[in-house]
Amino acid sequence: MPASLRHFSPTDILASLPELGALLHACVHDGASIGFILPFDVAASQAFWTDNVLPAVTRGVRLLLVAEVDGRVAGAVQLDWDTNPNQAHRAEVRKLLVAPAYRRLGLARQLMQALEEPARRLPRSLLTLDTRSGDHAQALYLSLGYVVAGSIPAYALAPASDRLDATTIMYKQL
Repeated sequence: MPASLRHFSPTDILASLPELGALLHACVHDGASIGFILPFDVAASQAFWTDNVLPAVTRGVRLLLVAEVDGRVAGAVQLDWDTNPNQAHRAEVRKLLVAPAYRRLGLARQLMQALEEPARRLPRSLLTLDTRSGDHAQALYLSLGYVVAGSIPAYALAPASDRLDATTIMYKQL
């Protein structure tokens, strides 16, 4: 299933808000540990895009890269370089999302690889991210050359339970 990747502008975010909201909503309801807990409705999902992502993209400090399959939003990832002056060499990878119906097709890998060139152009030489320890995403990041910096126990509440999950901090030098 071929996917096209493109950088979303503020106009694109607003035009695709229902699909972006559905993507985030589906991922959270499928158990993704990406900052949200249940109950989590579509309105809260859309508010994330308008209140968090849209202002950062508008200010020019975040890139939203979206994977589309047959013209539909299938995945997304963000590159955030809104850093302090002493961190102008690094950027953070945020919210790698692939809709459950489009998983295991290589979209997450494509999205992650496609972030590297814009990061280099900024120029940023270090990418950082965190992921729930033991998640499938951790193996993906390792296969892409990310290195484990460490783990923090009891870091985040699991989306659908009172369990506290560890997070793994990772980095990649470009």
